Amino acid sequence: MNTPNRPSRGSQVRGKSRTSTGTTYKPRRGKFSGSRSSSPSQKYSSNGRSSGGYKSSGSRSPGGYTSNGHRSGGNRGGSNRSGGGNRQARKMPSFDPSLFINTNPVNISEEVYVPKNKFTTFGLDGKLVNTIKTLGMSSPTPIQDQIIPEILAGRDVIGLAETGTGKTAAFLIPLIEKTIKEHKRQTLILTPTRELAIQIEDELRKLSRGFRIFSVTCVGGVNIRPQIMALRKRNQFVIGTPGRVLDLIKRKSFNPADVTTVVLDEADRMLDMGFINDMRTILSYTPKTRETLFFSATMTKETDAIVSDFLRDPIKVSVKKKDVTNSIAQDVVPYGANSKYETLCGLLKKEECKRVLVFGSMKHSVEKLSQQLSRDGIKAESIHGNKSHGQRQSSLRKFKSGNADVLVATDVAARGIHVDDVTHVINYDLPSTFEDYVHRIGRTGRATKKGMALTFIPEKRY
Repeated sequence: MNTPNRPSRGSQVRGKSRTSTGTTYKPRRGKFSGSRSSSPSQKYSSNGRSSGGYKSSGSRSPGGYTSNGHRSGGNRGGSNRSGGGNRQARKMPSFDPSLFINTNPVNISEEVYVPKNKFTTFGLDGKLVNTIKTLGMSSPTPIQDQIIPEILAGRDVIGLAETGTGKTAAFLIPLIEKTIKEHKRQTLILTPTRELAIQIEDELRKLSRGFRIFSVTCVGGVNIRPQIMALRKRNQFVIGTPGRVLDLIKRKSFNPADVTTVVLDEADRMLDMGFINDMRTILSYTPKTRETLFFSATMTKETDAIVSDFLRDPIKVSVKKKDVTNSIAQDVVPYGANSKYETLCGLLKKEECKRVLVFGSMKHSVEKLSQQLSRDGIKAESIHGNKSHGQRQSSLRKFKSGNADVLVATDVAARGIHVDDVTHVINYDLPSTFEDYVHRIGRTGRATKKGMALTFIPEKRY
């Protein structure tokens, strides 16, 4: 049953937009030296060496790894998905991670942003302003400062912002304010993953405390019946993954004709995960008079097409954070044909590896690796698409609380999941694209913290 301020866990006019030092590791015997490829997305050549990447001099022995320099670039691609819909085949890596070695990260002093507004000058309900203050939000972040007034004015918006910029509150605060004034409003928030939907639910519950605002979260991996029951009552916010939301629409359990605002959060990720048809179908069922809020880290031809087809004369707000490929220490870990797992164990037992995210490519291999680490005395949990909703949440809680030192994950954890103080990100399996690489390593070295990203590479590739 839904209760106020405790979201249930039963759980088009086309228009163009207008713009309103980490840990040091010792070398294996010799450094990588020589020229670098002119193309950051250069594939490995058939002889096992990177085409144009760092050349190696000297032999290596098990234990250490190092190099100098870094490079960025790459191509977009697909990833794992959850929540229903058609799947896309996993794309093989198309870049050379040796181009992203950076043992001397730049300490970038980000320019201090001076907001034009205060939470007290947005015209928000006084009780909501007090709640925001209680949550420790003293002044608006750049995305909040620029986009809240546009949403309050009823405009369609494009918010180009990454995780950690305060974008969730940037759309929740004005939508809560509008719901307070117009209680019959209904907002549909679509997200790529269950975890992100639950995080939005949690933030909504905190911000809307004390108001009679009801919500339901509709995601896959859990029994659909409680969600159907919850949707029989009035919910001002419906938060879910496209596959499950579309399923509920087809069952006539959710009527999108009542929606006044649609939020597409991490739209680029939803497209990467193959939700394009589900998104288009859901949007086509909603009223043409709706407000559409579009949030994405990047813009591509696919996202441009969604904007062109479903947003009306949108305002664009772009907030670019520091370049993680320059500001996070990065290195590669060469491993022998039969020593990959042993090399990983050696790393995880180092004192500096206190909270580690290990990324694997396949669901079954991630689970197997987690179990093997646990048997060998390393407190590890796993998160992947084959786990139930409850199991994934349990693993996340253990990792966040410190009851697990290692979280082994597929790329489902690369976006939207906030875990503080991750000391290391380890790419045990190569990411599919440079963009996935950036999203993975962005889990460490957040804000003013320092972190290390390590990528496992077969020795034969050098």
